[in-house]
Amino acid sequence: MNNYKSFFFLILIWSFCFGIQAQTEPKKAPLKTVLEQIANTHSIQFNYSSSLIKNIYVFPISNKLSLGNKLKKLEAQTNFIFTLLDSQIVGISSPVIICGYLKDSTTKAPLVGATIKTDNNYTVTDNHGFFDLKTRSNSEKVNIRFIGYHTIDKLASELSSTDCKNLFLSEHQELISNITVNGYLVKGIDKTINGNTIIDFSKFTLLPGLIESDVLQTVQALPGIQSVDETVSNITIRGGSHDQNLILWDGIKMYQTGHFFGLISSFNPKITQTAYVINNGTDASYSNGVSGTIHMKTAATLQTDFTGSLSLNFINANIFADTPLGKKSSLQVAARRSIDDWIKTPTYHNYFKRVTQSTEIENNDKNVTNSNQEFNFYDTSLRWLYTPTNKDAIRINFILIDNNLTFDETAVVNNSTETKQSSLSQQSIAGGINYHRKWNPKFSTTLQVYETDYNLQAINANILDNQRFLQENIVSETGVKLKGNYTKNSWKYNGGYHFVETQITNRNDVDNPRFVRLYSNVIREHAVFGQTQYQNSNSNITIKPGLRINYIEKFNKILVEPRLSIHKKVNDVLSIEVLGEFKHQNVSQVINFQNDFLGIEKRRWQLSDNDSIPVLKSKQASIGFTYKKKQWLVDATGYYKTIDGITTQSQSFTTKYEFSKNKGSYDAFGIDFLLRKNFKNLNTWLSYSFIQNTYFFDNLVEYQFPSNFDITHAITVGSTYSSKLFNISLGLNYTSGKPTSQPVSGNEIIDNEINYESANNSRLNNYLRADASALYKKQLTDDMSVNIGVSVWNLFNTKNSINNYYRVENNSANRYSRYSLGSTPNFLLKLNF
Repeated sequence: MNNYKSFFFLILIWSFCFGIQAQTEPKKAPLKTVLEQIANTHSIQFNYSSSLIKNIYVFPISNKLSLGNKLKKLEAQTNFIFTLLDSQIVGISSPVIICGYLKDSTTKAPLVGATIKTDNNYTVTDNHGFFDLKTRSNSEKVNIRFIGYHTIDKLASELSSTDCKNLFLSEHQELISNITVNGYLVKGIDKTINGNTIIDFSKFTLLPGLIESDVLQTVQALPGIQSVDETVSNITIRGGSHDQNLILWDGIKMYQTGHFFGLISSFNPKITQTAYVINNGTDASYSNGVSGTIHMKTAATLQTDFTGSLSLNFINANIFADTPLGKKSSLQVAARRSIDDWIKTPTYHNYFKRVTQSTEIENNDKNVTNSNQEFNFYDTSLRWLYTPTNKDAIRINFILIDNNLTFDETAVVNNSTETKQSSLSQQSIAGGINYHRKWNPKFSTTLQVYETDYNLQAINANILDNQRFLQENIVSETGVKLKGNYTKNSWKYNGGYHFVETQITNRNDVDNPRFVRLYSNVIREHAVFGQTQYQNSNSNITIKPGLRINYIEKFNKILVEPRLSIHKKVNDVLSIEVLGEFKHQNVSQVINFQNDFLGIEKRRWQLSDNDSIPVLKSKQASIGFTYKKKQWLVDATGYYKTIDGITTQSQSFTTKYEFSKNKGSYDAFGIDFLLRKNFKNLNTWLSYSFIQNTYFFDNLVEYQFPSNFDITHAITVGSTYSSKLFNISLGLNYTSGKPTSQPVSGNEIIDNEINYESANNSRLNNYLRADASALYKKQLTDDMSVNIGVSVWNLFNTKNSINNYYRVENNSANRYSRYSLGSTPNFLLKLNF
């Protein structure tokens, strides 16, 4: 009974409390009544249509609130827009809902994370590029902005929610002209008005022999660019040596370009989105690189959703992640490492044999046994993008590259077996910060600061002589560049200041007998540059002159370098371009002896001394035409280039003049030609390059003779089929044999030295290689896909000689040759999410 009493007592209390609550809860009043009260209290008037507020009820608003807070309370209850028209009148209107799908104008891909903003509200696009937003009226201005694209403004009336339209943004590239040829070679390789080639790996399909989008392997598919020994660390652009190329990664100069000592690029393909290849007509803001420029760039757009990938091939494993950090920041991280610690694949064995052939690692002294050869590499890349406001963008980059090779040398010394380890390491570490500020629609500035460091070290253990030989090449460079861009009507202007300090140290250290040679030099250079670009209203003509003035502190030297680019569109199918430039550089790579650094990476960086190693200076002019009609493209360019200040040590002599130290110049005259035909899903092309590359050395026996990089003829034929599921690519590469010198037949040795014929009067056998690649793409879920690929480099296992040298042994000239990669398969498994 007591339990029942307690139960009824609780019900009575609950009912009483509910009754109090019901009695104290305020009742809604007509909106018109509430507006009249507010108007009387604040001495204002409301402007509205009587039908708009008919039958609208709201809770009364406390008189203690300010007018602004009262209006906010009413907006929250009614969904109307209350606008203070002046100090005495408040307008009331219904909101206007806008929507749309934002896409890239070229690829039609959705733009994720773009900002849609009005004066009082904002939103961002979703994974499909879709947005919807509440605006105050049809006349309200809507600002649409996405980093790396041109900003557009629309009226709300143009973006009605009844018809969510597709809106297209065009990519914004500072002072990089419009694309004139899309799919120059294959999809993702385009050509600009200024004669530059842009490789966009987000659109890239496939090239023969490549399993992934290796940046420095891809550029070799372009006319006029070859590698004389199949490596990415020996790329020649229109006859120049590799050290004459300016290699940039997001504006940071890189002194190391390859893994596996040159067989694959050291720049992670996942984090490198685009590459700009410049043969001539270089932008005035660039310095160094008298032969050519390859500028790799990471993505400049914020990521609003996490994306990533995991991949594995027969050489390395790769992981990539792009992570949003709020709405204004995103972080990209990529890491790659060789897998030979876990498994040594046939691909690895082929690469290792190719790198170490004819070196001490492969063939040591007959009394010394090599064992436990181990090689590994890794790289880590990071890019952080932060946009604190719509006008500011900050980018921070970091990259670490590492190659390590070790092997044991064993010999019997004094009746005792001894083992010592020799090693070779190559490492780069670099970082930079870039701050871009858009002051107004016409004017912007960019400030960049970077530091790049490179270290090549070899320890050669000579067991028989109880000797340790240490060699080291260290580069440390700091750069600062401030650049301003101004646009007015048909004109673009840019100018700025560039400072570079480069220190290079070389060290030779022998412990028995003790010998140390350490020499270090520093060069500081200041430069100012200016450039303008004019393009008429119908884009028929584009003229881009520029001037760079450099001052080298150490030599008290001023170098004036004009640059020029002219593009004329004759009609809808034919255009003509004229390019010219003066450039210089203060660093070069030299070879002291073929067995330096164990004979693998024997080139070391060295600064100019303005005497025995001059400042390199180049002049280049070219004229070309482009014909495109329907799916046909014909592109041809003729050029003349002269470079003064080269040394024999920088030109990779391996036969005659291998040990000479002289300075000179070379002239290169050539033609680059491309014929391409596109079908629905098929790209086919034929490229041809002709060059006549000639040395001039005043103090050598032969004053004039062919360059070591005189690859007279180079022909590439290729075809790529691409569809939603498959990419398949086949290609054939042919080049003339590399020039070389041979001993005089019947009189090979004089005074225990090799007696050579005229310099470079012979050639190695012509080079021929066929490649194939195939890639299968499968969408597993909405957010996940898989790529499975196979490739074969040198499909028919052709034996190509790429270099040779001679040594005096037993009073005869013994020839040593190095050969290209044999037939080398590769396999790729990649998961994208």
